Amino acid sequence: MATKRKIPLRKSVVSGEVIDKRDLLRIVRNKEGQVFIDPTGKQNGRGAYIKLDNEEAQMAKKKQVFNRSFSMEVPEAFYDELIAYVDHKVKRRELGLE
Repeated sequence: MATKRKIPLRKSVVSGEVIDKRDLLRIVRNKEGQVFIDPTGKQNGRGAYIKLDNEEAQMAKKKQVFNRSFSMEVPEAFYDELIAYVDHKVKRRELGLE
């Protein structure tokens, strides 16, 4: 009898949905206070997840969700970088490259 593998689930900080970890993007704040995108999902630091969706990235900027998640002021430029990264990833998925 084959054992069923457990699917890792994480909660999106924007929508509050619990989703498969592979469909989410991890954002990390390390000990030095740097906030960055973690495409591997394995960097050290405090992580927060958002769904790989253009609307979700726009809402993250509008609501400034990472300011609350990381208890610090996240620069506006990071949110712009996040929106561009998510847009790029969504287009790659649509083309079947990922």
